[in-house]
Amino acid sequence: QVQLVESGGGLVQAGGSLRLSCAASGRTVSTHHMGWFRQAPGKEREFVGGITRIGNTYSADSVKGRSTISRDNAKNTVYLQMNSLKPEDTAVYYCAADQTTWGTKPSQYDYWGQGTQVTVSS
Repeated sequence: QVQLVESGGGLVQAGGSLRLSCAASGRTVSTHHMGWFRQAPGKEREFVGGITRIGNTYSADSVKGRSTISRDNAKNTVYLQMNSLKPEDTAVYYCAADQTTWGTKPSQYDYWGQGTQVTVSS
């Protein structure tokens, strides 16, 4: 069992930046595939980016070039750095973990955080 807690969300102006954190407890993040997802009102939960157990990172086309996934093993925390934020990035952002499967689908992840709201104003 792994517990995940997201933080770092808030209100930011378009063009600004945020760094979201996903702090894990109970298990080590480096033994899990980690994913960031987001869900806007009326839309499906979508993949934003992720990092595999061995450290390979991936980003969705919608955020590629302006987002970075990183992992701090000492702090047992995964980060999502987002730059050049757009109003379209407004959503609840979720951190997810799975021990066995890497993927970009929400159904592939067993553990989820509570989410953190990101609101980008124009």
